[in-house]
Amino acid sequence: MATIYDFTMPLASGEEHDFAQFKDKVLLIVNTASKCGFTPQYDGLQALQDEYAEQGFSVLAFPCDQFGKQEPGNDAEIVEFCTTRFSVSFPLFSKIEVNGDGAAPLYKFMKSSAKGIFGSEGIKWNFTKFLVNKSGEVVKRYAPTTKPEQIRKDIEKLLAD
Repeated sequence: MATIYDFTMPLASGEEHDFAQFKDKVLLIVNTASKCGFTPQYDGLQALQDEYAEQGFSVLAFPCDQFGKQEPGNDAEIVEFCTTRFSVSFPLFSKIEVNGDGAAPLYKFMKSSAKGIFGSEGIKWNFTKFLVNKSGEVVKRYAPTTKPEQIRKDIEKLLAD
């Protein structure tokens, strides 16, 4: 069976990042956008990163422009926005598609591993979140309306395992 560790994705810098480097870490993977009503969630995501990074946790952000054209910038502009406006320190990946024929293989894998409401695989909007355990398995999907702080207990449980 495949795990998150089987994937390589480009960071916003253009450098390929091998997900095997995340072995034994708990991950929260999020499709993000800079001009969305949920954009303030970057603060909550960074708070989780600050609180749990030393325990083996990381947020991974994947900018996406598929929902209302709310991520219009290029990778450099997105990084600038996230670091200056929200002081983001977690990895920012290159802008991707999460739905359709052009969906990133990582997202195809996660969507099939943790289906949404009524068994749907499609991502409904920006800031859909996937929680990944230390074995690289997707264990839960959260709706865009789920605030990062509401995921804290699930993260703590996986870190304790």
